[in-house]
Amino acid sequence: MVDRRTFLLGATAFGAFAPWRGSARSLAPAARIEVAGLSRPIEIIDDQWGVPHIRAATKADAFFGQGYVVARDRLFQIDLAHRRAMGRMAEVFGAEFADHDAAARLFHYRGDLDAELARIPRDVLECVRGYVAGINARIAEVARDRTLLPLEYRILDVMPLRWQLTDLVLARGGSIGNVDDEVRRARLAALGLLELDRLVAPLRPHIAMTVPDGLDPQQVREADMGVLRLGALPFGRDTPTQDADDMMSAANAGSNAWTVAGNRTATGRPILANDPHLGIGGFGPRHVAHLTAPGLDVIGGGAPGLAGIMQGHTDRFAFGRTNFHIDQEDLFVLELDPQDPERYRHDGGWKRFVRHDVAIAVKDADPRQVVLRYAVQGPVLSHDPARGRATVLASVGMQPGGSGAFSMVAINLARDWAGLREAFKLHPSPTNFHYADVRGHHGRQVIGFWPQRKRGNGLLPVPGDGRYDWTGMRDFRALPSDYDPPAGWFASANQNNLPPDWPAERSPAFSFRDSARYDRIAQVLSAQRRHSIADSVALQHDTLSLLAQRFQAMLPRQPSQGAAAAATMLARWDARIEGASGAAALYEIVLRALNARMIEALVPEAARSLIPAIEPPELIRVAAARPDLIDASLAAGWAEAVTLLGSDPAAWRWDKLHRVRIAHPLSRIPAIAAAFPPVEAGGSGGDSFTVMARWLGNGPDWRVGGGASYLEVIDVGDWDRSVMLNLPGQSNDPRSVHRRDQVAPWIAGTMQPMPFSRAAVDAAAAVTTRLQPDRSPQ
Repeated sequence: MVDRRTFLLGATAFGAFAPWRGSARSLAPAARIEVAGLSRPIEIIDDQWGVPHIRAATKADAFFGQGYVVARDRLFQIDLAHRRAMGRMAEVFGAEFADHDAAARLFHYRGDLDAELARIPRDVLECVRGYVAGINARIAEVARDRTLLPLEYRILDVMPLRWQLTDLVLARGGSIGNVDDEVRRARLAALGLLELDRLVAPLRPHIAMTVPDGLDPQQVREADMGVLRLGALPFGRDTPTQDADDMMSAANAGSNAWTVAGNRTATGRPILANDPHLGIGGFGPRHVAHLTAPGLDVIGGGAPGLAGIMQGHTDRFAFGRTNFHIDQEDLFVLELDPQDPERYRHDGGWKRFVRHDVAIAVKDADPRQVVLRYAVQGPVLSHDPARGRATVLASVGMQPGGSGAFSMVAINLARDWAGLREAFKLHPSPTNFHYADVRGHHGRQVIGFWPQRKRGNGLLPVPGDGRYDWTGMRDFRALPSDYDPPAGWFASANQNNLPPDWPAERSPAFSFRDSARYDRIAQVLSAQRRHSIADSVALQHDTLSLLAQRFQAMLPRQPSQGAAAAATMLARWDARIEGASGAAALYEIVLRALNARMIEALVPEAARSLIPAIEPPELIRVAAARPDLIDASLAAGWAEAVTLLGSDPAAWRWDKLHRVRIAHPLSRIPAIAAAFPPVEAGGSGGDSFTVMARWLGNGPDWRVGGGASYLEVIDVGDWDRSVMLNLPGQSNDPRSVHRRDQVAPWIAGTMQPMPFSRAAVDAAAAVTTRLQPDRSPQ
């Protein structure tokens, strides 16, 4: 049998994790470009995988380089997101975008922007200022020479939007978060079926749900989500876009990360592994860069458009992250004054909405005039005088200090654990932050802002009359931490990892994920006394499904004739969701058939629009009481497998169904589709509950919708032994070899080197660019 760890690295067992040395490469003369906003020259060395290694004389200039290279490789991606966040789509794309612009501007911060910037430490602020200047330098470059423009701009006849530092504290973004969960629960409560919510979103930790005092669930409608229901950008009736958020359903959002202490590794050095789970199918969600300057040396994956590195390592420590869970949104229902709908009841009286009258520029038309309203709790999502009600979203992102735009840079500038704890004060989003350093320490800190409520738990909408208002925020200092845990390893996979004695009623959220992925990681790490980089890579690609094992335990011992073949195949299966496995394909098909039957059995017709599917772990739990439906699903699943995969079960494969396709988000525009052919990456193993997460998309087919597109395994201290993958590649340009050069390695699980030392970077160098300050008169 092939050693899977060796296969995953595409190397011999002897040399699998030798430090990257490479050999000297013959390079073309370095290009020299003059740019505005740079204080001193910088050098950008692109290695053979398209990763830019930026060498600067100051930290701010290093982040200038990061802004420049991300704009070079991903300009349309970051520009589209920025233009949308700023509410400036209609001015270039037309009137149909005005509603989206109004919604974006509703979530612009209405406080003191100067005060927001004053919260940021000076060195962090200057580095982010450099990042913005780097983006603008590339925008100015392509404006001067339009042959450098990404193809989308020529096709759509638009130009990129320049950035301002204040944009980063102004645009806060409005997402649906868990508001749809709150509305669904209220509507189920109106039907007397609140207990059925466990089928779609079981509470972890469990508490009893009750309707908040003063809420009439009969009055709650989907329309109460207001502007959050706008959906995808309207690039024409036949050209809808697919947003990254739409590609990552809440049920699948997550990541894996672990740290292993040196006393449990083969080298005596700590290891940190991380694979964030993000949408797969559109723009790549990570861009890798290496920033070097006096006092700064950091490499890893960053989110395009966000300054800094999110997952990677400095010269002192490695770091990674997974989603923790903090309920950071609440939906408030306001009672309007019947005599004056611009007032709402609050604290025993009537308060007037704060109104902002905004003019939205529209291409080839007069500006659209809109009214944006704000209540004490936050932006008004819907305002319905006819029903005498309005709804408001309270969110952490709209609070003072709620912008996370500076947090990655603060983390990158930290030199040790103490410095990181200062950086965490700038990090509002809920995260398990993993850490391992060159002194041998490792651990994690839960970070994020935790709203404090007068009353209630955030599970259902609440009256906005003042009784349920937020009273403040707590930060990471109120949340769990583990430093040098006695087990010698620590892992997180979005499971409930609150301490065992943490009171359930004080949980910061009740939306933690099923523990199947974590349980499998724990099985492996607890059994390995000399864990290696190869072991971490193999674990990142592990396909053993503990959920499938739970289902196998429920297979009928005496199945019906129609179910016998399926029961036999699944009973003999090793429960691995491998791409080449026919039994894995059958299991996934049977599970979908079982889901449909259990919905019919458990959910009344009136509630089926609210519960279209049962969460798989909950499905298996409730199906244990219905062996008849398990049997029927086995028979139906076998018949469906024959239809999908043919009459010969020996030829069935999961990866024939579970395909990876990467397309431009605007690919339904014919000219975009022609210029950006889709990347047909092939088939994949895995599902939502394997450590190698490759979950299904939202459609009726079996296509991969998301998973671990960026992976890293870090050898702490011997950095050149670290490895990574970044699907599909560094560039979005279809003419670049780096648009898809990571696709085949990602499908095969063949990790790529992550050169860090100067010698290793020079050995891997492919192209060098030197940016010089523009000294010409402005």
